Amino acid sequence: MEATQDTENPLHALNINQTLGLVMARAGLGKTAILVQLALDCMLMGNKVLHVSIGETVDKAKSWYDDILSLVSDGEKVSQIPEIMRNRMIMTFKETGFSGIKLEERLRDLIEQDIFRPSCMVIDGYDFAAGNRQALVELRAVLNRLGLRQVWFSAVCHRDDQRQSALGVPAPCHEVDDIFNTALLINPVGDTVRLDVLKCDISGVKPGALLTLDPSTMLIQKIA
Repeated sequence: MEATQDTENPLHALNINQTLGLVMARAGLGKTAILVQLALDCMLMGNKVLHVSIGETVDKAKSWYDDILSLVSDGEKVSQIPEIMRNRMIMTFKETGFSGIKLEERLRDLIEQDIFRPSCMVIDGYDFAAGNRQALVELRAVLNRLGLRQVWFSAVCHRDDQRQSALGVPAPCHEVDDIFNTALLINPVGDTVRLDVLKCDISGVKPGALLTLDPSTMLIQKIA
């Protein structure tokens, strides 16, 4: 399975250098599926990706990759495609055990031992509600020090919390949206599921655009 330079592929439009991105949705609406699609696209383009899973097991994270890959291929699994397998590493943390400092310590060990040097990262399960702005600023500094070009976070929002930023970024990220270059919101509307672009500072996808998702698979389909 080879990557192509398909300019119509919305993932290529979002997966650009120097991106600090955010994918938001209510619980259970497919944030991890979006992160995994973005990660797989990076891997297929030859970039090494670190998947940081907070509060989940390695096996759970692996199953997401196999499920998504099987939908866009002939039922293949990541372990069956060596060129993808060597471009991914999964790192897990307990919900109470994650911090920027701990992430930096573990990743620097991998880099200094020449085991794995990622250029991209997805962080799934970061608790924005329990965190604070300073902790996120410090985490961003860690990511910059590590030389990561693309980093995507997931965040849970809640229907009964109507707070949002001027750009429409919902709580609990409404007061930290300036930290991110890109903010996406999974938005179910009737029988369709949209991925609304709330903020996108450095790519060809403009705020106000939306990507459509296949509601049965959560695969990104196109930009409208």
